[in-house]
Amino acid sequence: MEELKLTFVNVGYGEAALLECPDPDFPGGTFVMVIDGGSAEAEEYRDSATGRIPLDQYLSLRGVDHIDLMAATHVHEDHLCGLLPAAEKLPPAALWQTLPPEFCRSMRTLDIPAEGLTPSRSKFLRALNDYRRLCLGQSCPRHRPLAGMELRLCRDLLVRVLGPSRAQAEKLASSCRALYEEADPSAFWQRLDQLDAAMNNYSLILLLEYRGTRILLPGDTNHMGYGGLDPASLRADLFKVGHHGQRDGISAEQIQAIAPRAVVCCASSDRRYNSADPAILQMMADSGARLYFSDCPPGPDGAVPPPHQALTFTVGAGGAMEGTYLSIPD
Repeated sequence: MEELKLTFVNVGYGEAALLECPDPDFPGGTFVMVIDGGSAEAEEYRDSATGRIPLDQYLSLRGVDHIDLMAATHVHEDHLCGLLPAAEKLPPAALWQTLPPEFCRSMRTLDIPAEGLTPSRSKFLRALNDYRRLCLGQSCPRHRPLAGMELRLCRDLLVRVLGPSRAQAEKLASSCRALYEEADPSAFWQRLDQLDAAMNNYSLILLLEYRGTRILLPGDTNHMGYGGLDPASLRADLFKVGHHGQRDGISAEQIQAIAPRAVVCCASSDRRYNSADPAILQMMADSGARLYFSDCPPGPDGAVPPPHQALTFTVGAGGAMEGTYLSIPD
C-alpha cells in the first residue's frame, strides 16, 4: 500500500518537516516538500546526544535528491535559517513564503549595529537577512499562499491554506516595508521588536489531507492566531502544536475542535523558553491524543522519548497512521 510520510527532523529548538508523497509524475516517483528548516546555528547541534541534526545533513543522510516545494511558514530564525543551506544543496522547484514576491526582490541586507543589539534582535535580523537570500537566491517560482486557497499538490494530497488571511498578509507586508524604510535607529529597533513579537501569528497555516487523513500544520501560530477561523475547519487527525508547545500555543476549546489522534510538539530537550509546557501537554493528553516530540523533552508524565534524529508518521488509506522515532545510526 502506498503511504505518505511526514517526518519531523530533530533540529533541537526549532521546526523542520519533510513530506514525501508517492506520485509517478515526480522525480523518483515521489513528491517532496520541505516545511521550515530549523536553526542554522552551530551551537544548536553541538550536543547531538538526543539526535539533533541540521536539516540539510538529514536530507543528505536520507538520500533525498530533490525538493519539489519548499515552504517558509514565517520569518523566525528557528524555522527559516536552516532552509538556506538545504536550498543551496537542493534548489527547490517552487517556494512558498508569506511576503509579496515584489517586496522580496526589493529587500536589502540589514546591517546589525552593536548599539541596542540583544540576542533576540540578532536572531531576528539574521532571519530577515537569510529570508532575503533564500528568496533572491532561487530561480524557481515564488508563491504567496493565502487563506482560502485549495491546491492539489500531487496525487491524493490536497492542501487547504487556512492562514494568513489577505488582511493579515497585507499588514505583515506593510510592517516590513516600514521597517526597511525606517532611518531613525531608535524607531528602527521599536519596529523590529514589534514585528518580531507579531510574526508568529502571520504564519502559514496548512491543512493537508491524504486519503481521508487530515494533518494540521500551523507554523508558530498561537491560540490568538486562530481567531476568525471556523472551528470545523481545524479538525485534524495529526496536529503539530504551534509555538513549540508554550503556554500560549493552543487553548482547550481549540484542541476540542481539532480533536487530534496524535499531537507533535517541536520543543528542545531543555524546554527552552518554557516550551513543551507541562500544563499544555497534559491538556492535550487529556483530550485523548497521543503525544510525540521532535526532540526529547519530558512528557506530562515525566517520560522522555528515546534519542532520535527524526519522528516519522506514515499515513495510508482509511485513516491508517503510525508514528515512529528514527534512532541515531551507529
